[in-house]
This record gives sequence, structure tokens and C-alpha cells, in this order.
Amino acid sequence: MQDTNTLSNPVASERPAAMRCHLDLQASVLMVVFCLALGFQQVAIKLVAADISPLAQVALRSSLAALLVAALVRWQGIRLVDMRTHWRPGLLVGLGFSAEFTFVAWGLTYTLASHMSVFLYTAPVFAALGLHLLVPGEQLTRRQWVGIGLAFGGMVFAMAPDTEIDNAADILRGDILGLLAGLSWAATTLVIRRSSLAEAPPLQTLYYQLAVAGLLLLPAAAVVASLTFQTLGISLAALLLWFALLKRYFASQLGVFSLLAPVFGVLFGALLLGEPLTPNFLVGGMVLLVGLLIVTR
Repeated sequence: MQDTNTLSNPVASERPAAMRCHLDLQASVLMVVFCLALGFQQVAIKLVAADISPLAQVALRSSLAALLVAALVRWQGIRLVDMRTHWRPGLLVGLGFSAEFTFVAWGLTYTLASHMSVFLYTAPVFAALGLHLLVPGEQLTRRQWVGIGLAFGGMVFAMAPDTEIDNAADILRGDILGLLAGLSWAATTLVIRRSSLAEAPPLQTLYYQLAVAGLLLLPAAAVVASLTFQTLGISLAALLLWFALLKRYFASQLGVFSLLAPVFGVLFGALLLGEPLTPNFLVGGMVLLVGLLIVTR
């Protein structure tokens, strides 16, 4: 019997893939809601960073949401043996999620929430490159390579130091950590696409992600505070919605809507935190987003 936990072969060659749909109005609206929530999460973390460290916030919200997901798993009648079936890719997804939000939390101590929103969501470009190399049928076209080139050019321009901003070196350090977070997110996408998690229930994938992150990051949490939005809005509802949409619709089309998340992140950062929007960042960010749009169309 073939081991469903192996990552050596593409999912398409291991099992028949579930039928995925083109985006409809319902999915479009849900993706806007998803991006609205994700665009606010960096700002939500930074708003209370003086009272609760960003890493503590991520650890606590992941642990609390994991308990809620465990209750949902039990309520839906998913057996423990079903959870064990995908434990290897599930562990990798959890490690990737932990790395992603460790970089986010660490980076937010240096950079602006609006910068983190944009650089974190470079993940679709890194995922597209990984899919091109590792998944048959996901090879990039010439137009998409042009988009990747634009995205990376915009990224470099957006990260250019600006002498008008205090602590420009710290902001650059935080921006680099944001890119590492995007790489980590892309890695989790690749694991899901190339493993048995591609056809697993969204609750299982979400539980692996949150449980591993909670176990790894909770020891770093020193304080407890109100994390209602991040627990219910991001770690539970928004991410569960994302995995459910990935199971039903084409990932490439969902990726177009994911570009709204950094837009919302920049708007929230400017409106709620008074973060400056420099010409370098605006021009570079727009070029980066255009490149992302070309890649994910």
C-alpha cells in the first residue's frame, strides 16, 4: 500500500484530485472578508505590542484557537486515527506556520505594520516559484516570469532605506524578517499541495498548524491578555475560511484576491497607527503588487 504521508511525489499522481471550481461571487466576497481580516492582523498585533509582546500574542492566540478547533473536530466526528493519517505533512505545516509568525512577531518590533503587511504577502511569488520547480503542471509562463521580475524589483525599491524616517536600519531589518515570513508561508503552501493534506478536511490542516505553533511558541509567552480578535477572527475563522476556499476553488484565482490583504494592512497602519507612507515604499509597493497580480492571475 502506498504511504499517503510521503512528500516525494505530487498529489495528482497519488490520488484523484477533488474537482475545483472557478471563482464565483460567493468566493469573491469571502476572499475580500479574509483579506480584510489578514490586513488588520499586523496592526492588531502592533497596537498592543507595548503591553504584550508580539510573539506572546501569536503563541496565545494559536493555542486558544487550537483548543477551539479540537472541539470542532470532535463535534464533526473526525476520528483520532484520521488525524494520525496526515501527521507528517501536518507537522511540517505546523513548523512552517510557527516560523512564519515568529518572523512576523520579531519583524514587527523593528518595522512598520504596513511594511510587514506587504512583505509578508510576497508568499504567492515564492509559492509560484516552488510550484514551478516541484509540481508538474504548475510551470510559470513567460508573462508570469515578467510578473515575478516586477515583484522583486518593486520589493527591492520598497526596501530602499529612506533617510527621512527614523531608525531606517531597524525598519530594513524588520522588512527582511517579513520576507522570511513570506517564504515560510509559501513553504506551508507547497507542503499542502504535495502531500495528503491537499485533500484532507480543512479542520485537520488548521489543527496541525495551530497545535504545533502553540506547543512551540507558548513557552515564549510571558503574559496573558485579551486576544479575542486574533483568536476568533484570524486563527480560527479567517484561516479556516482560507483552507476551505483552497479546497473548493482554484488557488491561482484566490491568489489574486490575496493581494487585497497588504492593501488593507497599509490602510490600517496609516489610519490607526499613523505610520508614514514614503514615496519609495508607495512606488515600490505598487510595482510589487502589479508583479504579484501578473503572477497570480
